[in-house]
Parts: sequence; C-alpha cells; structure tokens
Amino acid sequence: MILSMTGVGKTIVRYEGKSITIFIKTLNSKQIDISTRLPYAYRERDLEVRTLATNYLVRGKVEISISLDDLGAGLGGVQNINGEALQHYIKQMQSALDGVHPSFNYMESLLRLPGVLVSGETMQQELSEDEWAAVRRGLEETLQAVVDYRRQEGAMLEEVLGQRIANIRTLLGEVDLPEGERIASIRQRLEDGLRKLEIEGYDKGRLEQELIYYMERLDVNEEKDRLRHHLAYFESEMAKAEGQQGKTLGFVAQEIGREINTLGSKSNNAEMQQIVVRMKDELEQIKEQALNVL
Repeated sequence: MILSMTGVGKTIVRYEGKSITIFIKTLNSKQIDISTRLPYAYRERDLEVRTLATNYLVRGKVEISISLDDLGAGLGGVQNINGEALQHYIKQMQSALDGVHPSFNYMESLLRLPGVLVSGETMQQELSEDEWAAVRRGLEETLQAVVDYRRQEGAMLEEVLGQRIANIRTLLGEVDLPEGERIASIRQRLEDGLRKLEIEGYDKGRLEQELIYYMERLDVNEEKDRLRHHLAYFESEMAKAEGQQGKTLGFVAQEIGREINTLGSKSNNAEMQQIVVRMKDELEQIKEQALNVL
C-alpha cells in the first residue's frame, strides 16, 4: 500500500487555562522540508519538533504551526508593560534632565521605546516540562492524524495508478492486432519495390538475409515483453507494505516511457502510432500522480 505526501491534521491542547492549537499541513517534495511557526516560549524546542515530524512524515514539504491563546488572561491580544525596561528608561531620562522639568509629557514617548510594550507571549520566558509534555502529546496526535490522512489519500492514489497501468496493459494487447499485418505489409512493399526496379540476376539468398535483418530491426516483441515486465513491477511496488515507494515508482515510470517511445519509433504503422499516443497519455497521468507518492 502506498502513502500520499499530501496530508493535514489539527489538534487543540488545553493546559492550565491555555488553548494550544497545533496545525500541520504537508505537500509533495523530493526531500523532507520543514517550516515551523512556534510561540516565543516554544522556540527552544524547535529542533525537537523538527525531529519528531521527520520521524513520522519522512518526506514532503511540511508546515507546522503552533499558536497559543491564554484563556485565563481575559484580555487576549492586549500588550503588557515591561516594568523593568520602563524603570530603566525613566532613570536614564531623569539623569539626562537633571532636575529640569520638561514642557512635554515624556511618558507617552517612553511607552514607544523598544521593549517597553510587549505581548503576553514574550513575557513568558520559561516553558515548564509539564506544559511541553502536553504540547508534545498534542503534536504526536496531530502527526498521526496527518499520517492517517496520507493513508486515505494513498488508497485513492493506488486505485488511480492501478487503473492507468491496466489501461496501458490493455492498449499493449491492442498492439498485437496491427503488428502481424505490419510486418507482412512492409515485406510486401519491399518486394514490390524490387520488382519495379527490374533488377535481374540479384542474389535472392542475400536479399532474404537483408529482409530478415530489416524485419528484426522493426520487430517490437522485446519492447512489448519489457513493457509488460515494467507494468507488473510497478504494480508489485504499489502492493508492498507502507514505505517510501514514490521514488521507485517514478523510476519505473521512466522505464515504461522508454519502451513506449521505442514502440512508437519502430511502429511504422498509423494504427500502432495511435495506440502509442494513447499509452503516452496514460503514462503522463501516472507520472503526475506518482509525484504525490511518499
């Protein structure tokens, strides 16, 4: 069974009056590519978050967002005054004025100085182990939800890819119908051409050897056998236990494309070329869908 690289998961963790929302979204990517948006107090755990996500998701473009809402504050979004910073600026101001009474209210200006007004999130400097344990459990729950979503998407992908492979196999069977007529038609056309040249005394044995050599170059039985093998290999890879089949399926799709292209170049028959075009259309759909496989 295959897994998709597309997934989404969301979990809300409650801890001591705080509402912690964890949201994770994944898309396809050649490697693991993780971006995080964490509250100030959780940033020290960024590496742990990335490691945990890598262990669960393995590959893909991963966006992790953790937002914190302090329900106990009752004043969500309101900034706090950093008293220590304010006192520091007041002392400097008093020292600079040295007893001179300014004609303006400098308190408003002090509040605009860096570090005086801060968000409640920034004021929380330490993260307790108990809080992080709750967040980590929520993160693992969200990651598992993403994996479950990927599994559902993978089942749909497997059905689509299996149908496309079956379509190519059906079209390959149709190649056999014009194939027999094609060789006979080419041989007849060559013999008719020689008769029109009215060449006498040529070596018929040598001519037969040349015709056989030419027919062998146009023969597509080997290509058809290899194509059938690649189609079966593609299906066997999809049937394996959950893993990282995406890259392998991509490589097999390339080999399928090579055999289809060779069939087209050797066909020399309008009906066969039409079949090859239909095969290529099915293959393009396979390649596009395979990019989403883990």
